[in-house]
Amino acid sequence: MTKDQALEVGVNAVKCARQFTDDIEYFMEDSGRADLDYVYKVVEEVIKAGATVINVPDTTGYTYPNEYFLLMQGIMNNVPNIDKAILSCHCHNDLGMATANTLAGVLGGARQVEVTVNGIGERAGNTALEEVVMAMYIRRDKFDMATRIDTTQLLATSKMVSRLTGMMVQRNKAVVGANAYAHSSGIHQDGVLKDRSTYEIIDPLLVGAEKSEIVLTARSGRHGLRYRLLELGYEFTPERFEEIYTKFLEIADQVKEVGDEHLQELVAS
Repeated sequence: MTKDQALEVGVNAVKCARQFTDDIEYFMEDSGRADLDYVYKVVEEVIKAGATVINVPDTTGYTYPNEYFLLMQGIMNNVPNIDKAILSCHCHNDLGMATANTLAGVLGGARQVEVTVNGIGERAGNTALEEVVMAMYIRRDKFDMATRIDTTQLLATSKMVSRLTGMMVQRNKAVVGANAYAHSSGIHQDGVLKDRSTYEIIDPLLVGAEKSEIVLTARSGRHGLRYRLLELGYEFTPERFEEIYTKFLEIADQVKEVGDEHLQELVAS
C-alpha cells in the first residue's frame, strides 16, 4: 500500500469498530522508525474517526529513550486533537531498553503503558510490568503520577507466571530476581546491615519479599558471618568468633556458598 492507502484503511477500520464500541485503540506498528509527519497525520485522522487510545509501538526495540520521549512529545505538540485520546507505550526489549523507553514515553505524555509480567514477549520480550511500576514508585520525584498496582503482589505474581509458563526468571532480574535483595560482598553486607538504604533502594517488603538475604561466600566479611550466626541463635566471644571466621574462610574457598549446615558444623567443631 501507499501511505495514503494505508491511512484510508486505518480510518475505515476505526469507523467500523466505532459501530460496536466507544473504546478503540489504534496501533501504529513500528512507530519508532516511522516518518514523523506521517505519524502526526495518522494520529490526527484516526482520532477524528473515533480512536480513543493511540498506541505508539517501538515494535523492533530500535529506539533509545530520548528518541522515544521526543516521539511522544512530538505527537503531543503536533496533533491538534490529541486531547481527545490517550497515548500508549508499547516497547520491545531487543536492545535492552524497553523499560527505559516506556518511562521516557510516560514523561513525554503517554498515560497508558503496555507491559508483561517478567518482561516475557516476542523475541527479547516486552517492557516488564514490575520494573515500570517500581521505577515510578521509587522515583516519585521524577514522575508526577502513579499506578494503582499493589506492589506487594509483584513477587508472587512473577513466580506464578514463571511456574505457569515454564519460563524461568534470571537470578539477577530487576525487582523480582532471586538475587535482587541478596548480598554476598562483604562491604555490601556491612553497609546494608548498618542501613538498608546503603545498597537497597527497594524495601523487599514493598514487592512481597520477606527480607534482604545475606549470602555467605568467600567475599563475605565478619559482619555478614556474625549476623547469620546470630540469626541461627549463636553468639560467641571475640576469640571464639575469630576461630570460626578463620575456618569459615577455608570452607568458603572450597564451596560456592556457605549454607547453614556448614555453619552448624563449624560451631560444633
